[in-house]
Amino acid sequence: MPRRRLTVLAATLGLSALALTACSGGATSGASSDAGAEYDLVSDGTLTVATEGTYRPFSYHEGAGELTGFDVEIAKAVAGKLGLEVRFQETQWDAIFAGLDAGRFDVIANQVSINPERQEKYTFSAPYTVSRGVIVTNDDDSSISSFADLSGKTTAQSLTSNWYELATQSGAQVEAVEGWAQAVALLKQGRVDATINDQLTYLDYEKTNSPTGLKIAAETDDTSESAFAFKKGQDKLAEAVDGALEELRADGTLTTISEKYFGADVTR
Repeated sequence: MPRRRLTVLAATLGLSALALTACSGGATSGASSDAGAEYDLVSDGTLTVATEGTYRPFSYHEGAGELTGFDVEIAKAVAGKLGLEVRFQETQWDAIFAGLDAGRFDVIANQVSINPERQEKYTFSAPYTVSRGVIVTNDDDSSISSFADLSGKTTAQSLTSNWYELATQSGAQVEAVEGWAQAVALLKQGRVDATINDQLTYLDYEKTNSPTGLKIAAETDDTSESAFAFKKGQDKLAEAVDGALEELRADGTLTTISEKYFGADVTR
């Protein structure tokens, strides 16, 4: 499960020690320094975007190459629609909101899930990622097709994840694991019946390793949504980003980027 959807357990560290700055080329050629003057940007004509750079497939480096990923490409496309250059500041997760509060960047693009606690402090764009929890089984297993079917079954879960709670609530016995890779290994070995995780985790694994011999047996009704995060008061910029996202959704760009990374449209 992408760790942004779990409770983050980390010590608070000094921003100056953690922030790793890296600049990427602009998404829009010919953007003037006057572009975006109404948005109160950190740098005139440039959208400064905070992202981790170590969070595959959302924000990462392919070897020693340039910064890339699902969130990175969407941020570049949004900047292009707004007529702005884009500059990425690679920042560790534990320091990313502090950096936004301090005005080091304009926006966070790092699979930031929308929740009531964050909405009290930050402004969010329209969501560009929508995901559900899923039960993953071996593709030849027809005994599980709902969460009720997990009763009496064994699932592999991290004990600190939200999915552990869902598994036990569904009546499953839980085999403790450190994460997705170990859960999948146990599932393929036949040592557990299933694992519950985020849909994006499964789709990324399937896209990268297909054929995997696995399938989604069931999914939750509730969804988790991720969006760009802004400081409170950045309403003009947030509204402009919403307009750009709407255009990118209408012209198929969001779908194209999503299918590139996940083999499916996870943007709606």
